[in-house]
Amino acid sequence: MKKILLYTLALTLLLACSTSKKIEKSLSIGNYDLAISDAISKLRTNKDKRGKAEFIVMLHEAYNKATERDLSNIDFLKKDNNPENYINIYDSYVGLDNRQERIKPLLPLYVNSKEVRFNFNNYNSDIIKYKNNASQQLYNNAKTLLTSNSKLDYRTAYQYLKDIEDINPNYKDVRDLMEMAHNKGTDFVLVNMINDTKKVIPTRLETDLLNFSSYGLNNFWAVYHSTPDDKITYDYNMRVNLRDINVSPEQIKERQVIKEKQVVDGKKNLLDERGQVVKDTLGNTIQVDNLKSVRCEYYEFTQFKATQVTGKVEFVDLNTNQLVEAFPVSSEFIFEHIYATSSGDRRALDTNLIPFLERRAVPFPTEEQMIYDTGEDLKLQLKNIINSYTFN
Repeated sequence: MKKILLYTLALTLLLACSTSKKIEKSLSIGNYDLAISDAISKLRTNKDKRGKAEFIVMLHEAYNKATERDLSNIDFLKKDNNPENYINIYDSYVGLDNRQERIKPLLPLYVNSKEVRFNFNNYNSDIIKYKNNASQQLYNNAKTLLTSNSKLDYRTAYQYLKDIEDINPNYKDVRDLMEMAHNKGTDFVLVNMINDTKKVIPTRLETDLLNFSSYGLNNFWAVYHSTPDDKITYDYNMRVNLRDINVSPEQIKERQVIKEKQVVDGKKNLLDERGQVVKDTLGNTIQVDNLKSVRCEYYEFTQFKATQVTGKVEFVDLNTNQLVEAFPVSSEFIFEHIYATSSGDRRALDTNLIPFLERRAVPFPTEEQMIYDTGEDLKLQLKNIINSYTFN
């Protein structure tokens, strides 16, 4: 028990020294907020213990330096007199206030029985002032961009408006303008499937591939429609062009395995060299395993059929009618079913062969079913293409 206590004490001291050095390093390179976070973490429990004094001192130093740096930066941004700086000034005031609020729950803090005082300020008026100033400046920027004919400008405008919504919810008509910016900045893509395979594509496969609601798409600036909407002017056409479908013949492969093994088949009396029964010291007959050689002929049948679908996904700019990008797609589905029969003693067979003896031949899937079964992999490829591709 004493060893455990000594080990725990040593580990605690080691961790404390490690944290102390980490905070000192953060202070020396100007990473004051990391130093503050680490010091606060150490002071959340047992803050009045003598060993915590160094963390209080480092917290106080980091807080003072961080506050001085931020106030100096705010003063510089104000003197620059550039409205574009309003959002940075607002963020700085919020950061100053948040830093104070993280430290307040720890107070009061003492070193050598003397209270360590932190110089806190009330930044509420500054936060409100520059929140409104920043909101107005971002609003003006967004309104200007919304008069453009560029989708990239609409997207930038949306981000400005979103910044306003984050700091100043429901400011003016920001939410309506966000909807407008999103609509104007979105690329609308009409998708259609082209069958150049000279085979009939199952209706179910085409329906599944074009059911984009099941794809879980995360492209905020692109909307895909498989059915055209007369109210929408489409920017791009996505063509899922299936070029070739190969279906292999139905095959049944056979193999024969002959297995022999010695197995235990009951017990028999142990005999000595003269053929006499061997007994133990109590006069009881000694028995041993009766080993028997067994043999089994194993006949395995593998039903096999494969389908491969190849094609290309093409993106066409409907404004210029030019091909802008193309991606190859290829999907394969393999049907394989193994079953077996045997002749002889099954005890001779390896255990991994036994389950196949319980199976029987099954009907081969139809060509239509095989083609449809390639759909899951095709959908995954289409989803990856759609989520990774950007039009601008």
